[in-house]
Amino acid sequence: MPSVKPQLNPNNGVKTGIHPTAIIDPAAKIGARVTIGPYCVIGPDVTLEDGVQLIAHVVVEGRTHIGANTVIYPFASLGLRPQDLKYKGEPSKLEIGSDNQIREYVTMNPGTEGGGMITRVGSHGLFMVGAHVAHDCRIGDHVVMANNATLAGHVTLGDYVIIGGLSAVHQFVRIGAHAMIGGMSGVENDVIPYGLVKGERAHLAGLNLVGLERRGFGREDIHALRNAYRMLFAPEGTMAERVEDVAEQYKDKPHIASVIEFIRARASRALCQPKNDDE
Repeated sequence: MPSVKPQLNPNNGVKTGIHPTAIIDPAAKIGARVTIGPYCVIGPDVTLEDGVQLIAHVVVEGRTHIGANTVIYPFASLGLRPQDLKYKGEPSKLEIGSDNQIREYVTMNPGTEGGGMITRVGSHGLFMVGAHVAHDCRIGDHVVMANNATLAGHVTLGDYVIIGGLSAVHQFVRIGAHAMIGGMSGVENDVIPYGLVKGERAHLAGLNLVGLERRGFGREDIHALRNAYRMLFAPEGTMAERVEDVAEQYKDKPHIASVIEFIRARASRALCQPKNDDE
């Protein structure tokens, strides 16, 4: 493979490594220390912040902004036309944060008029081979999407969410912070923060206890979350009554308050529930 030759970035006079086979529109904004490998294609409305690396055969088009130190692997396709028949060419955007790892064959689409005109991806994420982020998604920081995990349009993922391999998330679904989606799951409904869901038609299977321990949650906080979970999904009373009881009993616990806020928020989808005993 021919070596990448450094050349002056016309935007700031700093050397970058651009392979001679790369096709870069002169209007693209390229930061310092950016590496663009063989056969990459960069469109005119693209911004690559300092330290971004495009390994090879990467296509970045549309109004796409990629944050510093993000590394993008071969055959990723970022910022091309959304896969939405309602899209009529409106000038929507894709914003990707810093320090992400975007692996081979990942696709991320810009927003549409029906979803705020923007798709946002946070920082420090890992998007494994074949992962798909559709139009108008909102992705938090430190998210992991395993191989071939798929998000439909308008999905929201909180910080530290993990989506298992070969899973699919229905449009407009919200998945709260620190939740874990088991591999090969079909997620049709909203998942509470800290929740663990799994199944062909995913059901709530408890809390993501392993994830909480790995991220330094204390025993007291985990114990409180487990008690709040049991109260919220107990068979007695209505959900509204149980939510009020938990909110009052744990009003001094911010982690539980975030779960209550999530449940109370206006949403397009129902809440993912545990399986009944007879299911």
